[in-house]
Order: sequence, then C-alpha cells, then structure tokens
Amino acid sequence: MKLNLIIPETLDDVTLEQYVKFEKLNTEDNKDSTFIMQKLVEIFCGIDLEITLKIKYNDLVKITQKINKVINSNAPHTPRFTLNGVEYGFVPNLDDITLGEYIDLDNYLTSWETMDKALSVLYRPITLDKGDRYLIEEYDGSKYSEAMLKSPLSVAVGAMVFFWNLNKELLNHTLNYLQKETADKLTLEELKALDSNGVGISQSMHSLQEILKDLNISQSLEL
Repeated sequence: MKLNLIIPETLDDVTLEQYVKFEKLNTEDNKDSTFIMQKLVEIFCGIDLEITLKIKYNDLVKITQKINKVINSNAPHTPRFTLNGVEYGFVPNLDDITLGEYIDLDNYLTSWETMDKALSVLYRPITLDKGDRYLIEEYDGSKYSEAMLKSPLSVAVGAMVFFWNLNKELLNHTLNYLQKETADKLTLEELKALDSNGVGISQSMHSLQEILKDLNISQSLEL
C-alpha cells in the first residue's frame, strides 16, 4: 500500500495543539516505544492510528526520527504572525502590561497544557500598524486561547526562549548589583526585597527550563 504522508519539516509546520496532544502521551509511565512512534506519526502527520500499522517498521523509524529532529529544533522569537487571516502581535511593551495580564502569564507560562492561554496573553490581534510599531487589542482573558492552539509551535518555543533570556538577563543584573553593593550599605528592607526577587526569578527560570527541556532546546541557549 502506497501512502502519501506529509511530514513536518520545521516547527512552523507543527501546531501547538499537536505538540500538547503528544506531550500528554510522552511520559515516563508510557514505556511502549512502538506505540509512541505510532502516535507520533498519527498526530504530526495527520493520519489514523490504524494506518501506521501498514507502514514498514524501518520506514516508521525513519519518519519518527525526522519528526523528532523537527520538534527538538530551536526557534527565534516571533514578534508577529498571521493565523487564519488575522495578524497577531506580541505585547509591544511588557512594562505596560496590567496586573491581570501579569498574574495570568505567571500562572500559564509553566506548563504545555496551559501554553495556549499564555500565548493568548502575549499575542493579540493587531489593531493599529505603523511599520515596526503597532498596537494590539486589550487583554480579555483567554479569549484567543483556542486560536493559539492552532498557532505554529515555533511561536510558543520562541516566546519561551525570549522569557528565558529576559529572566537570565534580569538575574545577571541583580547579581551584578549585589556584587557592587556590600551588605552593610543596604537596609534590611532592601536585602529582603533583593532576596525575594532573586527567588522569584530563579523559580521562573526553573519552570521555563523544565518546559524547554521537553524540546531539548535549552542546551542551545547562551548560558
């Protein structure tokens, strides 16, 4: 039987929804490697599971290797992208985000299962476009989370790498500040604030590192 499979070639060819489906199956509790290969091809090539049984085993291995290479690749930060005729833009200025946006982002940017909601905080339809500058819709909860499930996986990966590097830079600035200021020059309140901020930054970086580890892309970051 001749099969015409469409195998993804880049992260742009994979949706967030596809990866989340696979990630739920790809756990340490699931030790059946053959079944994992079948699901990998089913989900990322868009075919029925039964059809994978008609693929030669050696061909199945080669196909899964190609898919694994794709989903283990890196991706740059995506400032804006078009999905179903709608252009979405990344939050233009993170310093201007509301408390509600901050709380939701802090909660959602910790798991693949809530990544669609995290992206709905970070990306919204562009309402005003002036070349390199633009405005996006006001935040309205997880209004666009369903749409974000259909977004390219490259968007989610790029966003996580962006925040990883942002947190790393912030942590470096904090450490540099502590090196310049001796403890006897800081008040007790200042020391508490620095300690608290340092823990928060470290926890955030740890969460991102765990998520990025699933894609094996943390090793390609500048550490």
